[in-house]
Amino acid sequence: MPDARASAAAVFREEHGRLLGALVRRFGDLDLAEEVAAEAVEAALVRWPVDGVPPKPGAWLMTTARRKAVDRLRRDQAYAAKLAVLQAESDRSDPPPPPGADGDLPDDRLQLFFTCAHPALAAEDRLALTLRCLAGLTTPEVARAFLVPTATMAKRIVRAKNRIRDHRIPFRVPSGDELRARLPGVLRVLYSLFTEGYAASSGPDIQRPDLAEEAIRLARILHRLLPDEREITGLLALLLLVHARHAARTGSDGEFVLLEDQDRTAWDAALIDEGRALVPVALTGGPPGPYGVQSAIAALHAEAPDVARTDWPQIVALYDILLTLTPTPVVALNRAAAVAMRDGPEAGLKLLDGLADEPRLQGYHPYAAARGDLLHRLGRDDEAAAAYREALASAGTEPERAHLRQRLEAL
Repeated sequence: MPDARASAAAVFREEHGRLLGALVRRFGDLDLAEEVAAEAVEAALVRWPVDGVPPKPGAWLMTTARRKAVDRLRRDQAYAAKLAVLQAESDRSDPPPPPGADGDLPDDRLQLFFTCAHPALAAEDRLALTLRCLAGLTTPEVARAFLVPTATMAKRIVRAKNRIRDHRIPFRVPSGDELRARLPGVLRVLYSLFTEGYAASSGPDIQRPDLAEEAIRLARILHRLLPDEREITGLLALLLLVHARHAARTGSDGEFVLLEDQDRTAWDAALIDEGRALVPVALTGGPPGPYGVQSAIAALHAEAPDVARTDWPQIVALYDILLTLTPTPVVALNRAAAVAMRDGPEAGLKLLDGLADEPRLQGYHPYAAARGDLLHRLGRDDEAAAAYREALASAGTEPERAHLRQRLEAL
């Protein structure tokens, strides 16, 4: 029984997105798809301990879910539902759809990527729906990821589904120019998910590896589905190269460890090799995209034996390109930090002070912390202490606050 339950959980986790995508394609109803997918897993928990785990568990779940959907629609007296039943039942006699890569389910996840990331949805709703539909997280798990009550997250997910229904957002993959226009939104959702995993916005830990790994898993899926899209390749490379450092970013007690102090032998060499192999692909065949450029920056960090021997001139040059592609204050902040490593703290501080009036950096603690570090390197410790206090007031996680308190104590 425990083995069968564990198998059902593992299969559902792996197959959830594909199962949901196939059901939505067939029935055109996200709520119905979610409900019958859950019922299929419940059936697996009953049958598999008795009959054993089937050779193709994903296909078993799909067949069971389809039958349950037809049964639900048959009980519905609405005319539209009856038509759906006729269509669904006629599908039973149709030839089976082409198998997926593992011979089980056709892969309809791509339409869910674009539906969950539709621009008609609010940004926070896109990310929540992606976690719910593609990562297979439960509503309480999504709520924990956002650090909000479960009831709040449930309302947010319902709101997103209602908007899909009310605006008649199609469950389909856009083509041509529409796909290229929508793809940045899809990638932004995955990058936002990874960012929250890599650098948590609040809470007791500085990292959420579970979220970072989910973002990588989804990016791998998207890369397999659209292998010729270079920015997907760039995003996957970036996530792999950055996540390779996660074990070294915290100490044994969960304390925050700066890049310059990290044990680079603890970096994941396999992830680095995989990410580095993708970088040239992301940068070849046309003008580079933002994720391709960021992946190149991450690769230079991964290749360096230590901070002092990092190729800072090349990193600054890449930030110059990135700033033209995404002229945001955060990119300007990161470029200033790289200039400080190339040309010295005074040059970096001058650039940071030029961003002082940028509204989006007000209350952004990495900006104040970076100023504190450069002021300290210049011997201006009173000003550095003030900058560290400002950063401490807005830092979101306890390890970051502890690190800033240590900086203040050292001064």
